[in-house]
Amino acid sequence: MTNITTSRRRMLLGVAAFAVGGPASAAIRVVPPQSAGFTPAGVAALNSEMHALVDQQKLAGVVTLMARKGRVVNFDAYGMADAGAKTPVRTDTIFRIASMTKPITGVAMMQLYEQGKWKLDDPVHKHIPEFAGLKVKGPNGTLVDQVRPMTMAQLMSHTAGFGVSATYEATRLSETDLQGMIDKLAKLPLESQPGADWAYGPVVNIQGYVVEKLSGKRLDRYMQDHIFTPLKMPDTQFWVDPSKVSRVAAVHSYDAAGKIVRMEPQARVQTQPPRFLAGSGGLYSTAEDYFRFSQALLNDGQLDGARILKPQTVKLMRGDVLQPGVGVDLYGPVQKGVGFGMDFAVHRRPQESGLPHGLDTYWWGGAFGTWFWIDPTNDVVFVGMIQNVNGSTPGRGTPPVREISAKQAYAALADRARA
Repeated sequence: MTNITTSRRRMLLGVAAFAVGGPASAAIRVVPPQSAGFTPAGVAALNSEMHALVDQQKLAGVVTLMARKGRVVNFDAYGMADAGAKTPVRTDTIFRIASMTKPITGVAMMQLYEQGKWKLDDPVHKHIPEFAGLKVKGPNGTLVDQVRPMTMAQLMSHTAGFGVSATYEATRLSETDLQGMIDKLAKLPLESQPGADWAYGPVVNIQGYVVEKLSGKRLDRYMQDHIFTPLKMPDTQFWVDPSKVSRVAAVHSYDAAGKIVRMEPQARVQTQPPRFLAGSGGLYSTAEDYFRFSQALLNDGQLDGARILKPQTVKLMRGDVLQPGVGVDLYGPVQKGVGFGMDFAVHRRPQESGLPHGLDTYWWGGAFGTWFWIDPTNDVVFVGMIQNVNGSTPGRGTPPVREISAKQAYAALADRARA
């Protein structure tokens, strides 16, 4: 494990002051859909479906961006960024992307992996000594030893043995900083044996802590230097510059009649670097910024001359690492045909899943309803942005925009071989 000097440790725990954003992002050029193998009618139908959800007051506003082979064929904004103030949503509207932060933290981790700072089979306690000897909950309130120590690969795939987020609500893991979170988790038993279960909990925040330990930088500074600035993502960070606050979408919910309304009280916009840097879900971003991140991964780790990962590392991230019998069960039943890699869900068995995406498509989404996918088989990137409380939770009012957009996108893709 990398040693950090006292002065460096103080820097990590303090609030870093630096400008958000690198060079101004390049303007998106939208090409005719047919030039990338999509039908104009199919793309129009995609937009019509999204617009109808706004017109029916099921969404306040929506931004979607679709590209193939690096060429954007559709970049659409419709409706309101703030239904209360009647502020139109724009293509440069800033959204809370919540768990779409996770793949970015995963890339940061894999950059350090490429540098040899950790290995997939390393025990986690090699890098977090506080976790050495963690017990596991056994039957009838007993505590048992780990059969095998949790590994870094398991930490990257939600199978390290920690519980779901609700397990830790009373513990208030985020009330101080990342070190405080580690200190609290070190006093608690694991919920399952490492590798035996997929549980959506604190593991990516733990990854953020590892990034800080191994890089000697605060997580926000590391991401700025090694991901956001190289990829020209000027509107992505853990806070929003005060000059950009007017561009931030409001969070919405539903009234008793099921119609979209501005949530009251409105969620606060973070305008200063937070003490707790949530690698699991703390970032703000735009559709364009997240497209550039996604396109870099589709391009085997590089975009416009900036390389953030090696091709073999990207392939490793989108490979299924779950043990046989372990499935992804984010909202209930295990998602058939879906595996999990390094901070991404992965489409492994299309005949089981019934999903229209190509084989090996990888994706994730955010709690406020934002979503994206990267399809290496068909060379497609899709990014969608909405802003609803519980926006990704089935049965909480938000329409299934991920399924609707995927169905329409692939229906529009007429020429899958076209360059």
